[in-house]
Amino acid sequence: MILKRVKVEIEMNGYTNCYIVKDERTCETMVIDPGSEPEKIISMIEAIDADVKYIYLTHCHGDHVGAVNEIKNKYDASVLIHRDDQEGLKSDGIALATYIGMDFEPIEDSCRVDENDIIHVGDLEFKVIHTPGHTKGSSSLYCEKEKMLFSGDTIFRGTWGRTDLPTSSFTDIISSITNKILVLPEDTIIYPGHGKSTMVREERPIYEELKPRID
Repeated sequence: MILKRVKVEIEMNGYTNCYIVKDERTCETMVIDPGSEPEKIISMIEAIDADVKYIYLTHCHGDHVGAVNEIKNKYDASVLIHRDDQEGLKSDGIALATYIGMDFEPIEDSCRVDENDIIHVGDLEFKVIHTPGHTKGSSSLYCEKEKMLFSGDTIFRGTWGRTDLPTSSFTDIISSITNKILVLPEDTIIYPGHGKSTMVREERPIYEELKPRID
């Protein structure tokens, strides 16, 4: 497997991590959260001679989807997003693109995914984990073989995603993290939507302290 992280700049929101995952045998590739700077992402795709099959969106916010249309049209790739966030691809009130200084461009013809769906990229297998909280349709992608999780804005190194936005919920995001992410093997690498990667074992202590005491 080849994994590339492309940090794309969002004018009013710092940087978003766009990930490019390529199966080395078949060259089939998935682009995760192309938030901006399509030329920069396409340059990396071309550099690794990738055959883009899917564009996966961990959620519908503008800083994660801003370059989708350009990449989709260039490679005729299928856009995948959890069904509960599909509405946000056509609603700026949910996507919040203009809120962070981006142009809002509706995304048409996306395909819905659900909890436990399996996405095959060549010989690589990714399981969809519905992790609501940052948005109601936020999802994470887990590859057991490679011990990696792409978490979007659900969990970051040392903290969690914002829950003061449309369709977000603090209760849901903590439940998603503790019941769906931190139950994964402790050596699972977490690749978040912003910032540096981390590991399950490094994040568990933070959330254990949030659990109710029983003594």
